[in-house]
Amino acid sequence: MASNWTERRVVVTGVGVVTSLGASPGLFWENILAGKCGVKPITCFDASAFTTRIAAEIVDFDASSAFPSPKDARRTDRYAQLAVFAAHQALLDSGLDLNKINRDEAGVFLGSGIGGLHTIEEQHTILMTKGPGRLSPFMIPMLILNMGSGLFSMYHNLRGPNVATCSACATGTHALGEAWRTIKMGDATVMFAGGSEATIVPLGLGGFCAMRALSTRNDDPQHSSRPFDRDRDGFVMGEGGGVVVLEELEHAKARGARIYAEMAGYGNAADAHHLTAPSPGGEGAARCMRMALRSAGLNPSDISYINAHGTSTPQGDVAETQAIKTVFGEHAKKVAVSSTKGATGHLLGAAGGVEMAICVKALESGVVPPTINLENADPECDLDYVPNVAREMEVKAILNNSFGFGGHNACVAATKFKG
Repeated sequence: MASNWTERRVVVTGVGVVTSLGASPGLFWENILAGKCGVKPITCFDASAFTTRIAAEIVDFDASSAFPSPKDARRTDRYAQLAVFAAHQALLDSGLDLNKINRDEAGVFLGSGIGGLHTIEEQHTILMTKGPGRLSPFMIPMLILNMGSGLFSMYHNLRGPNVATCSACATGTHALGEAWRTIKMGDATVMFAGGSEATIVPLGLGGFCAMRALSTRNDDPQHSSRPFDRDRDGFVMGEGGGVVVLEELEHAKARGARIYAEMAGYGNAADAHHLTAPSPGGEGAARCMRMALRSAGLNPSDISYINAHGTSTPQGDVAETQAIKTVFGEHAKKVAVSSTKGATGHLLGAAGGVEMAICVKALESGVVPPTINLENADPECDLDYVPNVAREMEVKAILNNSFGFGGHNACVAATKFKG
């Protein structure tokens, strides 16, 4: 393996996505560009007692095709099913023949913001109603949030670096950035990176309702998540998984891989400010974006598109807009910025992986997705958010932003592959 990390380039060669808008990258991308919305009334439990009764659920999902057997899938929490399924998709999409690579140099960084909340809620009910003797022996392996990463490596005998990131809504993007750094430093040639989340259960919904973080537009679910819109009233919960295959360039070229894009930089910074609120003016987010640009060797004017964190919260959308203005100056008005969370809901720990899949498709295709439900301009959010309709344009370089509770900020930069 190369010893000089500065010479190692990292490219994206595979994409796997499962969300309320589709369980394949092609269908998902088609629906995102069409401006479709996956938010509907909750059906997986009775939500009538909750102030929010809508979410972006994945219905009729069967993960068993990505597992050694249906029994293995059943012994896995839903968040890990989503992780393994998305990673398996990414593997198939990449065309990698695992029998022809060094599996000591193939790793997995798959995170989750919360982990096995389905299992926690189910097993706690059993404990309270039937006693400790009825708890499942699989409870702990099912609920711990590293198991998506661990299982995928076990199923495919991937013996390289293996970590599960956990930084709330920045989880997936931190996984991408650390996987990129791992390849750059020479510790791997192939990495599966991203995240998954499955928190649409009574405990998860109730907790976010208690925070008053969610939209209560229950009578109009398709228009409930409205990033950067004047009438936004909170985010909408989603679930899903998003994984990309990162590969050292020479390794990818040697096997004739299709290359979506080049991952070029990574920023990782803390607000050190508040449990849930962004730092004033988006100061921490701005530092994070600057770090990603600097490590990529890019200027603000090089960026064509930003996939914004854009959760549809009153504070967050303003802070991110301010951060972009701080970093980009006059160019801020020229860069296309969109949030796809109006379509997918907020995928929490899965957001960064899913949104990176969107970014690399934008680089490959020259089309950027819209911010749906942007109908009434907020005077404090005054950038070009690609309202409601996808846009064909030249996409040379992108930033993908993710910001999480606890003041965790992550940003990755990617560029159109030039050979």
